[in-house]
Amino acid sequence: MSDTIELNNSEAAPGAAATPRTTALEADVEYVAGHKNMLQLIELRWIAVIGQITTIAGAILVFDVRLPLVQMLEVLACLIAFNVASHLRWHEHRPVTNNELFLALLVDVASLTMQLYLSGGMTNPFAFLYLLQVILSAVLLEAWSTWTIVAITLACLAGLAAFAKPLALPFDHARGIGSLYVQGMLICFILNAALLVVFISRISTTLRGKAAQLADLRQRAAEEEHIVRMGLLASGAAHELGTPLATVSVILGDWKRMPAFRGDPELLEELEEMQTQLKRCKSIVSGILLSAGEARGESAAPTTIRGFLDDLVEDWQDTRPVQAFEYLNRIEQDLPVAFDEALRQMIDNVLDNALEASPAWVGLEAVVEDDTLLLCVRDRGPGFAPAMLASFGKPYQSSKGRAGGGLGLFLVVNVARTLGGAVAASNRPEGGAEVRLRLPLSAIALARG
Repeated sequence: MSDTIELNNSEAAPGAAATPRTTALEADVEYVAGHKNMLQLIELRWIAVIGQITTIAGAILVFDVRLPLVQMLEVLACLIAFNVASHLRWHEHRPVTNNELFLALLVDVASLTMQLYLSGGMTNPFAFLYLLQVILSAVLLEAWSTWTIVAITLACLAGLAAFAKPLALPFDHARGIGSLYVQGMLICFILNAALLVVFISRISTTLRGKAAQLADLRQRAAEEEHIVRMGLLASGAAHELGTPLATVSVILGDWKRMPAFRGDPELLEELEEMQTQLKRCKSIVSGILLSAGEARGESAAPTTIRGFLDDLVEDWQDTRPVQAFEYLNRIEQDLPVAFDEALRQMIDNVLDNALEASPAWVGLEAVVEDDTLLLCVRDRGPGFAPAMLASFGKPYQSSKGRAGGGLGLFLVVNVARTLGGAVAASNRPEGGAEVRLRLPLSAIALARG
């Protein structure tokens, strides 16, 4: 099997500056987590309703315990009504606040207190269900809310001990497991343990997912800030390079007209190659100046998918010393799209990395699958080291062993991610590496008139 890594998540970057977009995404994460927690309480409340109905029916029909059935059913009806209202609130597109969860738990405590008051108070073995509310509040609520729940449950227990009428049950603790009270305590413990294991596990999973998503968003904010700084540096460097490149171009032109060079075919060929590479440098500088600081679309040129890729491949082959290049364009339906300089540089960067690893052969395959443009760049080099796969796309992570390396793939990953795409890397079973770029057509397609 080949080693594979796909960029979906990353570690948090402490101290990363929050952008408006990142703040909005963090709000979305909080929104989803809050609604999941609210749904857990709704499901738990339905279980409580079913449990109370079962317990009341069993106490009356099986154990012949006299209970104020009407009053207990009224409390149960209020709890059902509140849960229906909570479910309607859950469907609203508003964040679930700490105060709402606090109110929901207070209603649960109040309902449990009323049912216990009507069924024996502290002599009812199910009084230990208060622990469930306290633990849930510790997991879901802010510290002040949790301590308020603790204080309220303590007050409720004290009130039940002082004012509730005990159940008319025989005092038969000496019977051990045969005692009705002991059996009730065992059932209460089983309920507490089972509900805590199930729901605390779910809530903990939600909280861990929320923390991981927030860490990923903060990492992205740090990477975007890093890219902005790099863009400013690149733009400044491009401006500074313009003058010396123009000077070198003039000098090369003068050399070509000198008799010493015109009479030597080998020197003329080398001058031609130097001018070709100089034009490439100028093109790169112009592209940096064109795309620096501009939003996507301002520097984009309308074209088609096939036309853009065919032109890109032709230009890349003309300016790189590749020995064998296999280009497979399997796009059946050509679509009008807008490709800007950042996208061109992104694809060129992946091809350049493949060429550096495998000068003898590089492959590029293009296909459209499920409204997604898929580009696969392959080589026959040594492949990615496991450590490189683990840190693929992070800045300054390079297999070339030089300072400042690894920025190319870092930019590739972030350009793709900005467009809603993804980048994946793997080692091929037959040897070499493969990098897959996925770009949704919706991000690059032009609207048809």
